[in-house]
Amino acid sequence: MTHTAHTTGVVLFAHGSRDPLWRTPVEAIASRIRSLQPSSQVVCAYLELCEPSLPAALEQLATAGIQHIRVLPIFFGMGKHTREDLPHLISQWCASHPDVKLDVLPPAGEHAALTDLLAHVALGRH
Repeated sequence: MTHTAHTTGVVLFAHGSRDPLWRTPVEAIASRIRSLQPSSQVVCAYLELCEPSLPAALEQLATAGIQHIRVLPIFFGMGKHTREDLPHLISQWCASHPDVKLDVLPPAGEHAALTDLLAHVALGRH
């Protein structure tokens, strides 16, 4: 499949774990994105303990011709990883890829829709 410059890619960026089952929910989000928009180019990326790394995932999309990438941190809040590690990784990668537009979204846990969903799940109203 040929990708055009108009295609937007998505990177789901999570912490990572040695336990291979830990990746299942992150990969489920990627699968759901693909089912909602089959033309989507979605890659999971991890800070540590799993592959691919964020730079490798970004490179994969850029190599496929994607020139606009949305990065969704799958973290509950704005902790050290999203406040310090993520911006550092993004700035390093962007310095060598000035033609690729990156949108780094707020951490997933800061989205009101997710907060509402989790409250409904906790109350048994899902």
